[in-house]
Amino acid sequence: YFKISSLTKKYPHLSGALFQTFNDLLLAQRWYDLEIRETLTAKHVIIEGKRPETHLTHIVVPCHLSDSLSMKWLTSIFEDLNDVPELYLAIISEDSSIVYYRISSGIVKPQS
Repeated sequence: YFKISSLTKKYPHLSGALFQTFNDLLLAQRWYDLEIRETLTAKHVIIEGKRPETHLTHIVVPCHLSDSLSMKWLTSIFEDLNDVPELYLAIISEDSSIVYYRISSGIVKPQS
């Protein structure tokens, strides 16, 4: 857990969410090439990695269920990431369960 140790000290309020999400992606979801980065404007931590079935790099933003999320905050994350088309919001509840929401930048036509 060397990859996350320095950032859990810098962002103690995110340490639980970051640790849970990192472990879930690595061990349960079998993602690989996981990297941890900081966002500049949003002052948050993201996880980049590849899903085994797609081999494309995806971005995950860990947060707690009790965190206040806003459109302004999400917009700042998208701007910090150079306008990536989508990201996953990993919301961790008090019982350590994780729900992943796919968030797109702007209006996107629903998939059928």
